[in-house]
Amino acid sequence: MTVTATEFKTNMGRYLNMLSNDVIYITRNGKEIAMVSSPKVDRQALLDDLVGIIPDNEDIDENRIREERLNRQ
Repeated sequence: MTVTATEFKTNMGRYLNMLSNDVIYITRNGKEIAMVSSPKVDRQALLDDLVGIIPDNEDIDENRIREERLNRQ
């Protein structure tokens, strides 16, 4: 879902309730400035982002995944 910064600020409570099921992209002047999502970790999505980055023989955990994603940006 995409909403403007003003809309998000005005109806923050409503959008916070929606976060359990949806990711919210916030825009300002037509450009995405933020993404708000649930704090629960979707491990499969994180692993899908890392395909080809981590060698198959290494053990990984959430911290390692986070470090690798930040290094890619």
